[in-house]
Amino acid sequence: QVHLVESGGGLVQAGGSLRLSCAASGSIFSINSMGWYRQAPGKQRELVAAITSGGSTNYADSVKGRFTISRDNAKNTVYLQMNSLKPEDTAVYYCRSVGVRGDYWGQGTQVTVSS
Repeated sequence: QVHLVESGGGLVQAGGSLRLSCAASGSIFSINSMGWYRQAPGKQRELVAAITSGGSTNYADSVKGRFTISRDNAKNTVYLQMNSLKPEDTAVYYCRSVGVRGDYWGQGTQVTVSS
């Protein structure tokens, strides 16, 4: 089993920055990729960014050039650096891990961007 804990959300003005962290514990050796998803009120959960164990990344078009996903293997932590935030980035952000032992989600962290 994999346990994921997100942190770093909060309230920020448009144009500002936040860095989200997702700390993984448990069967981390089984993880193939990790990603950040978000869900705004009344909308479906969507992929924001993902990173594989090999370091390959992919991003939603809406965040390309503004967000960066990275990982620190020594700390078993994945980060999402969010710059030039917009009000439409407001959502609950979730960390997800995918691997041979299944699919796990964190509890989510709220990001609110004021205009």
